[in-house]
Amino acid sequence: MYKFNLQHFAAGDVVNTTAGITNANTGENTPYSGEGGLSGEMKIYYSDYLIDMAEPKLVHDQFGQKCPIPQNGGKTIEFRKYDPLPKMTTPLMEGVTPEGQKLDMKTVSAEVKQFGGFIELSDILMLTAIDNNLVQATKLLGGQAGRTLDTITREVLAGGTNVQFAEGQVESRGELVGGKEEGNHYLTVDAIRRAVRYLKKMNAETINGSYVGIIHPDASYDLMSDPKWINVKTYSDPEGIYQGEIGKIENVRFVETSEAKIFEGEGKDGVDVYATLIIGDNAYGTTEISGGGLQHIVKQLGSAGTADPLNQRATAGWKATKAAVRLVEPYMIRIETASSF
Repeated sequence: MYKFNLQHFAAGDVVNTTAGITNANTGENTPYSGEGGLSGEMKIYYSDYLIDMAEPKLVHDQFGQKCPIPQNGGKTIEFRKYDPLPKMTTPLMEGVTPEGQKLDMKTVSAEVKQFGGFIELSDILMLTAIDNNLVQATKLLGGQAGRTLDTITREVLAGGTNVQFAEGQVESRGELVGGKEEGNHYLTVDAIRRAVRYLKKMNAETINGSYVGIIHPDASYDLMSDPKWINVKTYSDPEGIYQGEIGKIENVRFVETSEAKIFEGEGKDGVDVYATLIIGDNAYGTTEISGGGLQHIVKQLGSAGTADPLNQRATAGWKATKAAVRLVEPYMIRIETASSF
């Protein structure tokens, strides 16, 4: 078994190649080696750490159809969807085999694009700072990657064609009233019930027995006061809880995130409008992030050659390929409301 001596590593995250990994069984020290002055074990450690930091923020990716990113497979990702078979209302004739049916499959394609960012670490910072700067940089980069990739999916979902304004009292975003005014348009259980009715009429299948709602904390505050609200802490199956799940009502399980879509100042008198997404199965698709999509990249001091002649700059960064697409518009509806805040 190996122990990572991170304080040892902090003194020269990508500088000191003599500091290393201590074998807990023998006490021997193995120097760092390989690209960027990091051993294979340390590169895996930091890459896993970045992905772990990014994934909890990917709330909007949780419920989409996953399509992996194959190597050397071009830049276009194809998602598949199948049309339902028609009803067979004609009686069979005795001894006559009816005509066979064929699967009617359609593909929806999306072009993956690359995103990324990096942090520059100076030699002075790495020599004098108390904290392990590579760990801190990786933590910040993971948060940045997570929010970026989550937002890409969120914007695709928030552009859906099916929208319901509060309980249906108004017909446009600009008519929604918020704050403490009379006749406000907060998120209510009746608004959820109407959205569920729409999904049922469209024959949208549930996800693990329920529809899923992605909701902002300001909107969930107004909804959770309803007596029908079931808090996630009372679930009989705590193992099956989604990342960020807070509770359920009207057979919709809600996942809360501060990254939910807000149309800032687009309601009446400039109030913010909150988008709550109610989603059925296979409503949308995303590329997978782990295993090919998200990469952690570390460059050591001097790795730029003559571009860094005095070995003054190291970098830590991330890049990812990403695509998201709405597959079946009727399987998803966006409820737009104001909030009491």
